[in-house]
Amino acid sequence: MDPLFEQVISYALLPTIALTGGGLLALFIRFGVQARSAILHFAAGVVFSVVAVEILPDVVRLHDPWLTALGFGAGIGLMLLIRQLTEAPAETLPITEMTTAPAGRFPLAFLLAIGVDIFIDGLLLGVGFAAGAKEGVLLAFALGVEVLSLGLATATSLTNDGVARSRIIRLLLGLSVLFFVSAVGGATLLHNLPEAGLDIVLSFGLAALLFLVTEELLVEAHEGPEKPWLTATFFAGFLLFLILGIVA
Repeated sequence: MDPLFEQVISYALLPTIALTGGGLLALFIRFGVQARSAILHFAAGVVFSVVAVEILPDVVRLHDPWLTALGFGAGIGLMLLIRQLTEAPAETLPITEMTTAPAGRFPLAFLLAIGVDIFIDGLLLGVGFAAGAKEGVLLAFALGVEVLSLGLATATSLTNDGVARSRIIRLLLGLSVLFFVSAVGGATLLHNLPEAGLDIVLSFGLAALLFLVTEELLVEAHEGPEKPWLTATFFAGFLLFLILGIVA
C-alpha cells in the first residue's frame, strides 16, 4: 500500500471517531439551553476559523475572480434553494403550527450544510497529507477538534428538533463515512485537480461554510438567553483553530 494512503487512512480515523463520539455524547448526556448555546457558538467559531485559515488563503492564492464568483455563487445559491424547498412559509401554516414549535421537524438545510462542511474538511485533510506528512498530522488533530464540536452541535440540534435517536445515530455514522471517503479522495483526486477546478470547489465550500455559520449554527445558538461567556465561546473556537493553523 502507498505510504500516503496509509497515513491518510490512519489519521482520518481520528476526526471520524471524534465526530461520531461527540454526537453520541450529546445523545446520552442531556445538555441544557446554555450548554447547547455554548456548543453551537464554539462550533461556529471553529468553522469560521477553518474558512479564514485554511480555505480563504487558497482561494486568494489561486487569484481567479471569475471562477471564485462562479463557485461561490453556486454554493450560496444551492444553500438558499435548499432552504426555500425545505422550509414552509409561515403564512401557509395553520395557526396552531405558527404558535408552537414544529415537533419532529427534520432540518434538511442544516444537515446538508453540515455535510458540505464535513466533505470539505475531509478534502482538506487529504490535500494536507499530499502536501506533507507534518501538515497532514497537525491538520488531522485540528479537524478532530472541529468535527468533535460539530458532532456535539449536530446531535444536540437534532435532538432538540425531535428527531429519533436511532435516526440521529445513522446520520452521524453517515457523516463520519463521508469525512473518511472525502479524505481519501482529497489525497488522490483533488491533489491532481487543475487549479481552475480547485478554485471552484474551494469557493463553493467557502460559501456553504459561511452559510452554515451565519444562518444555521449562530441562529440556533441565539435561541436561548444571551450571556457574555456564551459569546466568548465563539471566539475561543476561532482562536483554537487559528493557533493550530499557525502551528501547522
